Amino acid sequence: MQQPARRVPRDPHLTAEAVDRRWQALPGQAESRAPLLDTRTLEEMACYQHSVENFIGCVRIPVGVAGPLRVNGLFAQGDYYVPLATTEAALVASYSRGAQLISEAGGCAAMLVNQGLSRAPGFAFRTLEEAGAFVVWALSHLEDFRREAEATTRHGHLIDLRVTVEGNHVYLNFEFTTGDASGQNMVTIATEAICKYILAHSAVRPCYSFVEANLSGDKKASAQSFLSVRGKKVTAEAILPADLVERRLRATPQQMSDYWRMSAIGGVLSGTLGVHGHYANGLAALYIACGQDAACVAESAVGITRVEVTDRGELYAAVTLPNLTVGTVGGGTGLPSQRACLQILGLDGPGKAAALAEVCAGLCLAGELSIIGALCAGEFAQAHRRLARGDGRHGAMKGTTDA
Repeated sequence: MQQPARRVPRDPHLTAEAVDRRWQALPGQAESRAPLLDTRTLEEMACYQHSVENFIGCVRIPVGVAGPLRVNGLFAQGDYYVPLATTEAALVASYSRGAQLISEAGGCAAMLVNQGLSRAPGFAFRTLEEAGAFVVWALSHLEDFRREAEATTRHGHLIDLRVTVEGNHVYLNFEFTTGDASGQNMVTIATEAICKYILAHSAVRPCYSFVEANLSGDKKASAQSFLSVRGKKVTAEAILPADLVERRLRATPQQMSDYWRMSAIGGVLSGTLGVHGHYANGLAALYIACGQDAACVAESAVGITRVEVTDRGELYAAVTLPNLTVGTVGGGTGLPSQRACLQILGLDGPGKAAALAEVCAGLCLAGELSIIGALCAGEFAQAHRRLARGDGRHGAMKGTTDA
């Protein structure tokens, strides 16, 4: 049997020598090394020590800015310029158009409704009787679990425990608040401490267990988190005068309501979780720009968009997102480019995570308004042709000509 190719050299320390040894093992280094490992990356590479393994350089993604987006939230209050990292032409223009429309109407209201991040270990027993006895024991030791979990973090707090029994399997779904961090690693470490306590003290010893048994919904769209919360649940709304909608989107409130109704039925027919146009576009771009865990878009981009015509003929639009997994400290938020993007937002550092979540909701609302307007005005394909292919006047919004 043919031997596998040379192993990439591993080194726990991020040094220029270690990076050079790694590149020596890679094919095509003459063409690939310079774009990935430029002078600035070499100067800054120490800051990536805890962000990546087998480091070989950085990939550049263009960043555009959408806005201003006026948010009148519980935590986010003011006009925000939103950095979006993307390679999809027309995306930034679309979100910027929606943001400007919202701002011209006085802004969107936004509210952080709930928050909590879960980790769900699983425990296997010989019989259902043993599983039941374990549940009784576990429910009587919640304070012990809280003590063990909170000894691992200054910012996380265990706030709830939900139990699911399936035959001789027991899932303990622990829910935490995570302060201003998105908290994925925080809740994993805290839950591991609980599991160690359980294995050492449980009246009924499990046959085996796992720190995560796939019930938490981590990085997956799930009905469970759609109905409750995973991360931060936020809702935002805007009421837009009809003349403003027609002037900026070239569509009427009634046309947009008609489109929403048909698209909602289309979403039901396709079996999607929730009903919306394209939350993932804006959230992925913001997450990458601002140092969030991009894989969490799988669960974050779930929710409900609703569009109606009011009694006064205005356009009412609302979005609700139950799974925004965002933070302003920890993870990638401290890296140079990502910190700079959070600074543009004015949301870097402690005390800003709730505001960032409300801005995310406002951004999604802006994107929904813009894409619905483009579809109603028959300009959706036209904008992609102009911006993505360079066909026609440069600078048109996604689905529009210049507003």
